[in-house]
Amino acid sequence: MELIILGASFFGFLILGVPVAFAIGLSAICTILYEGLPVAVIFQQMMSGMNIFSFLAIPFFVFSGELMLHGGVADKIVLLAKNLVGHIRGGLGMSNVVACTLFGGVSGSPVADVSAMGAVMIPMMKKEGFDTDYAVNVTTHASLVGALMPTSHNMIIYALAAGGKVSIGALIAAGLLPAIVLMACMLVAAYGVAVKRGYPAGKFPGWAEVFRSLAAALPGLLIVGIILTGILSGVFTATESAAVAVTYTMLLTFFIYRTMTLSNFLRAAAKAVKTTGVVLLLIGVSTMFQYLMGLYEVADLAGEMMGKVSTQPWVIFLLINVILFVLGTFMDMAATILICTPIFLPIAMKAGMDPVQFGMLMLINCALGLNTPPVGTTQFVGCAIGGISVGAVMRTILPFYAALIAALMFVTYVPAFSLWLPRLLMGYKG
Repeated sequence: MELIILGASFFGFLILGVPVAFAIGLSAICTILYEGLPVAVIFQQMMSGMNIFSFLAIPFFVFSGELMLHGGVADKIVLLAKNLVGHIRGGLGMSNVVACTLFGGVSGSPVADVSAMGAVMIPMMKKEGFDTDYAVNVTTHASLVGALMPTSHNMIIYALAAGGKVSIGALIAAGLLPAIVLMACMLVAAYGVAVKRGYPAGKFPGWAEVFRSLAAALPGLLIVGIILTGILSGVFTATESAAVAVTYTMLLTFFIYRTMTLSNFLRAAAKAVKTTGVVLLLIGVSTMFQYLMGLYEVADLAGEMMGKVSTQPWVIFLLINVILFVLGTFMDMAATILICTPIFLPIAMKAGMDPVQFGMLMLINCALGLNTPPVGTTQFVGCAIGGISVGAVMRTILPFYAALIAALMFVTYVPAFSLWLPRLLMGYKG
């Protein structure tokens, strides 16, 4: 009965339009009150969930991404991407994919990525004769790669939701190859649609211009190398790397590029504070939720139900993907990670999947949810920038969705994509 109250109240609050964080917290409170447990349990669980040193990385990574977003880094990355691939058919679409991938590496946030790249690339593509739905779809889907990059705070959330079963450093290294796979799939989709619609090719500006734009963009792109090198060499921990990222980003935008203004700095700080507050609230209430799921052995019950469907690992992995995708369509990325990881990670590990590989599967699925209504944060941002309805964009979304699902299948069924770099660079034994 308690489990029914927990699940029914949670989905009931979501249907009523209650924000996810409050829906999680209220459903946990309803269950605790029904159980007759002391109300102090609520506050104890929330505080224990938020009072973790590793969570310091979250506000730093969020702040670093906001500084990159408001510090003019995007323009230099766009120019580099345009010079590299703009001469291919549908070149601006291809440039958009590359630019979103590169900026995702420095921001670590799909929403920041689509905000920065969309503001530059969508109007540019419309001006050059590209259809608005194409420009929005390319931008919103390519921006999802930010969830897999070293500066992604969602990796920190997953590592802690996994209960110490996975190294943050291994996760950071593991995200690079899946990010490249995701970019490659998106390039194929963008090129295929461009050919079908007969979009023109641009002109190659010459290698001298390519190297000039690379020199301009390189200081911003170096943040990925600094984080990886520092963690792998033991100079700083994964948590400390977030503080290093903020320090470097401030030096970059204030003194190297000199593009940061006081008003933009204050805007970045305010947005980082707001995002951090939302994430920490989600972590606190999700800890209550996780406590109750552990109390009622939800992971074991889910494993038994899946075992009745099939004992084949590939079927179990497919079922997990489908469930995570459905949940991700109406839940925030952080909430999905925090709630679903304790349920599905033990099932995936029992079926033979490494926790680092499962982390990549989880992040891609949650990123898909960011581009799917009714939540669809990146989708709504892209549509707002492009001045087009979500319905119009959804009608032509299939090639881009297919590209993302193809990348997800590669990561799900080919462990080397997630595990090769951690094993090579860190001696990971998983």
